[in-house]
Amino acid sequence: MTSEEDSRHDRIDRHPTPGPGNSLAHWTSARNPLRVAFSYVIVWLVRISPSLKLKRWLLRRLGVTVGAGVSWGLEATPDVFWPELITIEDHALVGYDVTILCHEFLQDEYRTGEVVVGERAMIGAGAIVLPGVEIGRGASVAANSLVTRDVPDGGVVAGVPARPMNSEAIGEDRDSNGSHG
Repeated sequence: MTSEEDSRHDRIDRHPTPGPGNSLAHWTSARNPLRVAFSYVIVWLVRISPSLKLKRWLLRRLGVTVGAGVSWGLEATPDVFWPELITIEDHALVGYDVTILCHEFLQDEYRTGEVVVGERAMIGAGAIVLPGVEIGRGASVAANSLVTRDVPDGGVVAGVPARPMNSEAIGEDRDSNGSHG
């Protein structure tokens, strides 16, 4: 885990759009279409396979770094363009329908960044993790969260965007909403 001063944006690589239009219009300049087609088929198999052993094997074929005992939920989706930028450490749990993105196609550039899910970390169902994010060892991401920032070791985050969930944060939310517990 990096220091708190670092952000995912410090770990993002920026690539200018190679012509007029948005960067997605030029995706074939960014990635080989045959590689993306291969990745898409493997990602589809990863999403539907009930076998965790087969999922780990398929993810490794994509280039994902997968630790021992990783659990990858049904319908969970690794980045189809840059799966090799994903690291899932030992005994991490990636829940149902999670999406891990390592790219962002924007108007004038596309961006890529590694995503690291630490040892024994847990990502709840339906969460989305953006490029460049590091989820620390033993951290938890609540279901349906949008992870736009690093999660420290042992941290618990929830929401859109995901924010720390601890007694202080919960108290701040109550105060800002005008409710008294």
